[in-house]
Amino acid sequence: MDKIYNKEEVKQETLKYFNNNELATNVWIDKYCLKNNNGEFLENSPLMMYERIAREFVRIELKYPNPVSYEEILKLLENQNILPGGSLLFGIGNDHSVSSLGNCFVIGNDSDSYGGICTTDQEQVQLMKRRAGVGHDISHLRAKGVPTTNSARTSSGIVPFMERYSNSTREVAQDGRRGALMLSCNINHPQAEDFITAKTDLTKVTGANISIKVDDIFMGCVGDERKEFYEINETWKKLIHQAWKTAEPGILFWDTITRESPADCYEGFTSTSTNPCGR
Repeated sequence: MDKIYNKEEVKQETLKYFNNNELATNVWIDKYCLKNNNGEFLENSPLMMYERIAREFVRIELKYPNPVSYEEILKLLENQNILPGGSLLFGIGNDHSVSSLGNCFVIGNDSDSYGGICTTDQEQVQLMKRRAGVGHDISHLRAKGVPTTNSARTSSGIVPFMERYSNSTREVAQDGRRGALMLSCNINHPQAEDFITAKTDLTKVTGANISIKVDDIFMGCVGDERKEFYEINETWKKLIHQAWKTAEPGILFWDTITRESPADCYEGFTSTSTNPCGR
């Protein structure tokens, strides 16, 4: 049977580990300390967490020639020569919770049918309930008013689906915290300006961060005062104003990202979005 520690004991041991840093102590207790299904504490400090992780690492190591020993792994963890991401700290060796061993994911498909939209929504919530953050791109969704073959006859556009994905994020409980979502959209989408201004109303899309994907061609036109670039400059001003006013959207310099992304050099692989940060 697992030994159970009381909260005060856990707090004191963890404060000692973090040299009386209250913030670090509270974050570790809330996010990473192993608990059973009743919320009771099964670890009293990060040192026990490292022991849990080392036991699991060495279990895998023993399947290979020249395995690294438990003691070596534990020393690396304790000295923070290696430090796994947050989801790994929580999930490795944790038999009390179904948890992702990845912090964040980019998901999605190229379908703008309701089925495709719902599939992405389902993938999003399934990942979030397992503690993962999610990012996906909505550039492929039809703009508002574009004809459809269903009884609605026209598309409702991207903004209602931004709200849908945002609400799904807020619905997913993660041990007392909501999920994390990043939505991106290409600057060339017909509703790019609606995407940019979607969070002007601070009660809207509150469960997601948003970022606009800007390409080299667009940036090369910014500041050009010729009439043919008037619309681009108006969009740029709106983007800058909105970022100043609400701190969103962020800007993804997409051509630079794909040029410098190691993964994009592989045949058949193309980056589509980015995951949320700060988890």
